[in-house]
Amino acid sequence: MFGFSLQKLIFTALIIVVVIYGFKAISRLQERRAAAENERGGSGDTGRVKARPASGAAPAERGTEDMVACRVCGTYVASSGTRSCGRDDCPYPG
Repeated sequence: MFGFSLQKLIFTALIIVVVIYGFKAISRLQERRAAAENERGGSGDTGRVKARPASGAAPAERGTEDMVACRVCGTYVASSGTRSCGRDDCPYPG
């Protein structure tokens, strides 16, 4: 009943290959969608919140950026391009 036969082994191998190539195809599709989203400027309606670089440069071009803790609320913010959190006593402008 559970013996190995050539047909069962070929069928199992075929299923494994189909699953692997299916995952690869889905991955390529997601990469294409992400690339198209980046080319359009991220205006797609995906429902996700995306962080925008403060200087307008791509994140890979800017490198890393130091974070500083706010003296008032303790939230970490980027050292360049900081903005007010909306609290009256926030030390950062606008």
